[in-house]
Amino acid sequence: MAISLNVPVPGQVKRLAGDLEPDLYRFERVRRTHTLGVKRFGERTPTEYARLAPQVRQTIAGTPPFEARITGIESFDAPTKGDSPVVYLAVESPLLGELNARLSETFGAIEGIDAEDYVPHITLARGGTETIRERLRERAIDPITWTVNELVLWDATHEEVATRFSLPV
Repeated sequence: MAISLNVPVPGQVKRLAGDLEPDLYRFERVRRTHTLGVKRFGERTPTEYARLAPQVRQTIAGTPPFEARITGIESFDAPTKGDSPVVYLAVESPLLGELNARLSETFGAIEGIDAEDYVPHITLARGGTETIRERLRERAIDPITWTVNELVLWDATHEEVATRFSLPV
C-alpha cells in the first residue's frame, strides 16, 4: 500500500477544482480526487503500516488546528516524479511546512519533495502544453481559507482513508 499523510480539502476547494475542469481537458491526466499532501511515506506492507500509524500519531501530537489558504494557480515545470508540467492550486500555510519538516526528520525526507523542497499544493492536472499552463496560471481565483482540524493517512493503492487524526482544539 502506498501511504501519505494528507489534509482533507473542504467542499469549497473541491468545487473550485471542479469549476476548473473544463480548462483542464487538454492535459494528459486530470486529478479528480483532491487532497493536500503533507508527507509521503511510500509503499508499506500491512505490518509496516500497523507500526507507521501510531508513529505518525505521536509525531503530530500537539499540533493545533491551523489555517490553510488557496492563493492561486501555479505549476511545476519539471516535477520530481511523473509527467510535466503539473498544474496545481497553491496553498499558503506556514504550519504545513513545519509539519512536513518534523515528519521528514522522523521518517526521512524524499529528495525534491520534502523539507526545504516541500511546496504545499493540490494537484489539478499533468502533462499539458505551455500555452494551456500559462492560461491557467493567469486565471484569477478568489482565495479560499479554511481551518485544518484533521489529518488522514491516505492509502493510494485502495484510494481510501486508512486512519484519521483529529487535531485537538
